[in-house]
Amino acid sequence: MEAKAVREVRTHEQAALEDVFFGQSVILWARWSVILAGAVLVLWTSTTVAQLTRTFPFFLVLMAMNFFLHGRYVMGSPLNRTVVVAASIADLVLITAIVVFWPGATGLNNQFFVLYYPVVFAFALVFPRVIEAAYTVLAIVAYAAVCFVLSGPVLFADGALNLKTLMMRLIVMAAMGFLGNYYFRIQRDRLRRVSQGTPSALDELKAKLAPAPRRAARS
Repeated sequence: MEAKAVREVRTHEQAALEDVFFGQSVILWARWSVILAGAVLVLWTSTTVAQLTRTFPFFLVLMAMNFFLHGRYVMGSPLNRTVVVAASIADLVLITAIVVFWPGATGLNNQFFVLYYPVVFAFALVFPRVIEAAYTVLAIVAYAAVCFVLSGPVLFADGALNLKTLMMRLIVMAAMGFLGNYYFRIQRDRLRRVSQGTPSALDELKAKLAPAPRRAARS
């Protein structure tokens, strides 16, 4: 008697929970990369002890938050979706605060805008399109608003050259969110096909490209 192959069919809710559970590590390590890059830049650019004490606390707050979240994950008590989203929003708040309050370089002149990119990309790898799009738009609006408020006159000077620079940065930020979520949807579709026993997209492509069998010639 042949045993029938039994395939597990995941529900949408189960898939969403698994995405958040396994995707937390992506967000955690992205946050560690932001902390490391920021700490290196602070130590590299600070010329006085006073400047160091004014700038490093931003990353200390981020480090303390991520240490707690990573500790929960390692101990087998990962956070739910709501807390993960809230922590990711806190990332945007802290990065925006760096752009606003960094001594000597605020708004468009602040080069720490690059810290938005890994945060947005990591978030897009974990959450579905609607949540990812809202998060990416929030990051874009936050950075654009800061630049218009703090660097408004500069944006339209010299033939609006700085405005073009801002638009390029925002486009890259949007692209990070789109590409991350595009990969997320590819992986979600692959797992769905495997769990349901349907051919993968690669198998379907191979079947389409395979040469048609030749018919035997009639005598």
